[in-house]
Amino acid sequence: MNVYLDYNATSKLRPEAITGMEKAMKLCGNSSSVHRFGRLARRAVEQSREALADAINASHDEVIFTSGGTESNNFALLGSRKKIIASSIEHDSVLQHVSESARIGVNNDGRIDLFHLEELLEKEKSSVIVSVMMANNETGVIQPIEKIVELCRRYDAWVHCDGVQALGKIPVSFSSLGVDMMSLSAHKLGGPQGVGALIIRDGVSLSPISVGGGQERGQRAGTENIIGIGGFGAVCETINCSLKLSESLLAMRDNIEKKLIKIAPDIAIYGKESPRLTNTSCIGLPGIKNEVQVMALDLAGVAVSSGSACSSGKIKPSHVLVAMGANSESAECAIRVSLGWDTSSFDCDSLIKSWEALARSRVEHKFHKSTVA
Repeated sequence: MNVYLDYNATSKLRPEAITGMEKAMKLCGNSSSVHRFGRLARRAVEQSREALADAINASHDEVIFTSGGTESNNFALLGSRKKIIASSIEHDSVLQHVSESARIGVNNDGRIDLFHLEELLEKEKSSVIVSVMMANNETGVIQPIEKIVELCRRYDAWVHCDGVQALGKIPVSFSSLGVDMMSLSAHKLGGPQGVGALIIRDGVSLSPISVGGGQERGQRAGTENIIGIGGFGAVCETINCSLKLSESLLAMRDNIEKKLIKIAPDIAIYGKESPRLTNTSCIGLPGIKNEVQVMALDLAGVAVSSGSACSSGKIKPSHVLVAMGANSESAECAIRVSLGWDTSSFDCDSLIKSWEALARSRVEHKFHKSTVA
């Protein structure tokens, strides 16, 4: 059995992305060169830029290609040269720039506390940038970005949105959201790893953090990753197909949760009462550490994760779940199941069957301990 249910870490490559990358591999010119080969490479980059811009309702001039979401987050925050306020559930590439006192709280269902955000904004006398992700990578909880933008505008604060997990899963319109910047990554929606973008609203000026060349309109130095960009552009053309999958993924996700609750009524589904990505479920099974669950499921042929892929090697509770009010012991017992474009009902049934064996072993362990006592 070979079941992959870790799409929030990275999606399986879509065939369209492979085709786009293969086309780019046949180009030999540097996109900064003025000869015919360079112009062909430049055309390929600009076609991908247009495809991404069209997918998110942005201008192509607002798209700056990067190496991925982490670089885009760093570029947005460091390049702004402003005091940073961010939600307490952000990706580590954001939180490492934010002091504890400048982290916005969330409620028990994972939604940002707008009252706390306003308190933080009121305290700041200097220029501020507020960073809030559109959808959380661990729980799938979707944030009220429009309300956040409206509040920040009253305090003349910039807004950066990490949209990495949202793209291809929910409709994303850069112009409608009104944010100043948005980070994106190709490999979360079926594109290649190692390529992303920062969308910068017209009129917003950043200080480049990568210098030494005039690429990407002088915003990001270095020869463009033509192959990755080709795959990114190709997968952006499949956005509508990805969005149409949302309803079927919701049915599969809800069926998984319903059956797991029936097997073990004491489990926690984090963010269940909030709007969530239809493909994501964060499940806590009390009494069994998440790394034990992940390894047991892997041995059964089912791949899930214990949270953010960037933090999976760290032996500590999820900062996202702790911010939502979970104690450390509970947070250490949560796994993330994330479905994608190639997920089947067989995959879901395989997960349920394998996870049931885990839950049963927990009951047997408790019975054994009580008998010995």
